[in-house]
Amino acid sequence: MTQASNLEVHEVPDGYIVYQKERDRVHYLNKTAAIIFELCDGTHRPQDLVEQVAKIYALDPSAYDEIRTALDSLVQEGLVLSSSM
Repeated sequence: MTQASNLEVHEVPDGYIVYQKERDRVHYLNKTAAIIFELCDGTHRPQDLVEQVAKIYALDPSAYDEIRTALDSLVQEGLVLSSSM
């Protein structure tokens, strides 16, 4: 999982504001989505990323589906690119 290129990312007190130039779209990421976005640095497989976020928030495995849904949303919006890891 890697962040898409050509994004303007601005940190705000409660997350990120991300601007996609190509689509002329603005996205607001809350703190949890911002952490997921940050972990998309090309070094984490999706399942590892989900487990890392759960660990950060001290969540049990019952939260994995919700974290995965947030990750999938970032991919669907074009902010994160899925890799073949």
